[in-house]
Amino acid sequence: MMYRKEIKLETKHEMEIVDITGMVEEVVRQSNIKDGIVNIFVPGSTGAITTIEYEPGLLHDLPAALERIAPSNAYYKHEERWHDGNGRSHVKASIIGPSLCVPIENGKLLLGTWQQLVFIECDVRARQRRLIVTVVG
Repeated sequence: MMYRKEIKLETKHEMEIVDITGMVEEVVRQSNIKDGIVNIFVPGSTGAITTIEYEPGLLHDLPAALERIAPSNAYYKHEERWHDGNGRSHVKASIIGPSLCVPIENGKLLLGTWQQLVFIECDVRARQRRLIVTVVG
């Protein structure tokens, strides 16, 4: 059995981290699938999906770490082609990745105690995003 639904998000700024755990749990509930997996995927090359402990310290630390890996003031060859100022956005999103798969048991996500699902806006501007959530069981 398979169930698919889209979640729509509107982000306001670069490195905005959105807790999507409750939204994904709701899609799993709607699916009526008790045991299986859920996959969350963001179409596009400047958005990312991962897990984190959604608390203020880490909401500061993760963007800071990504800034050290792909700094805003570095030269990105991508700019020669599109001149859109988001070369770093593509690098950060590629490192994190566009999707995540989570097991489901008895209709519940098998997440750790302090683990939440998050969408990370890596682009340099506000965006309208859609997440494709697919439940299989």
